[in-house]
Amino acid sequence: MKQFQPVILGSDINAYGMARAFHEAYGKKSIAFAHFQLSPTKYSKIIDVRIVQNFGQLETFKQTLLQFAKIWYAEHPQVKLLLISCGDAYANLLSECGDELKEHFSYHTLPLDLNRRLSLKSSFYQLCEEYGLPYPATKVLNATQVKAGEYQQLPFDFPIAMKPANSTEWLDIDFPGRKKAFIIDTPQELDTLITRSYDAGYTGEMILQDFIPGDDSRMRVLNAYVDRNHQVRMMFLGHPLLEDPTPEAVGNYAAIIPDYNQEICQQIKAFLEDIKYVGFANFDMKYDERDGKLKLFEINLRQGRSSYFVTLNGFNLGRYFVEDLIEQTDFNGETIIGRGNKLWMEIPRRIFQDYVAEGAEKQRGMEMIARGDWGTTLEYHKDRNLLRWAMIRHMFSIYSKRYAQHFRNKS
Repeated sequence: MKQFQPVILGSDINAYGMARAFHEAYGKKSIAFAHFQLSPTKYSKIIDVRIVQNFGQLETFKQTLLQFAKIWYAEHPQVKLLLISCGDAYANLLSECGDELKEHFSYHTLPLDLNRRLSLKSSFYQLCEEYGLPYPATKVLNATQVKAGEYQQLPFDFPIAMKPANSTEWLDIDFPGRKKAFIIDTPQELDTLITRSYDAGYTGEMILQDFIPGDDSRMRVLNAYVDRNHQVRMMFLGHPLLEDPTPEAVGNYAAIIPDYNQEICQQIKAFLEDIKYVGFANFDMKYDERDGKLKLFEINLRQGRSSYFVTLNGFNLGRYFVEDLIEQTDFNGETIIGRGNKLWMEIPRRIFQDYVAEGAEKQRGMEMIARGDWGTTLEYHKDRNLLRWAMIRHMFSIYSKRYAQHFRNKS
């Protein structure tokens, strides 16, 4: 095997999940760069996080990595650097760099124009329309149209969903009641929230959508790996049973059970290969019982924050990067659509028991817990120490308070 060193961009739970995948598969400690330290990677023996001021700015990002590579290869000339993005901002910065870092790092990135078409929800839905991929009925409005009140005429009834097309810009917006996405019940509520959004400085397009009925258990999440030749090597579908209920974390999955749907996987495989995608893609979708279709919400241009559930079920994410980019193995042409038997959680078991909607999948999950067929991203037996144990216990106690305060059945 060729020698390599994982270099991870980010310090969140996604970064820890990737570091754990590399450690499980190869026994390697990852190096990470980020612009601030997040809890999931604190006190860890498997990831060395280096905080860089202004690392989210292009020039600092580029120069930090180039300087690191120069020092690295002076000391380790035979050890290739494998670069993995674990956040939208870092994936976007890599696209802006293009091939500038390719002399020093092995990594996947998309051309900037494709990145933008996929990142913006409005243009992503246009691609869905072009490729026949199902998505919710949608109205897209720009700032001028919002000011003119065009949101008052909708082609679907309330309740509706509202979310920013530009999720990166939305991170810098703040106002009372701000969330990642909204479920809105009345025209008056829509008027209040959409006005607040633009008054707070948001300038991008706003997405208004037909709300697909049902709670968290109607959601699905798909991770797919597309290699350097634009061939889909692996796909794994998960069935989220619970999400984080706090307003700023809406859409972050808290419990995922393995699922399987060959039809949607084949549709998305054809889409990814035709648009010449590379790297991990992460899709969020929801089952619409009104017509029996899984409808796409968005694509993340990276593995998802909860994607350790794929590694947990036997499809180690790190191995796909290494086999493709470091060892450059040839693909045999047979896309793996994975099946699994382990429940992933980011919460204490008690929350799963108390808050997941009753039904066959909850029962299946409870049976997995009873058998020991479950796991979390953060609790790794080869990365134990007192400080980390205390931190994880504290995080889990916060989750308990969040559910007690914020949870509501969204059916």
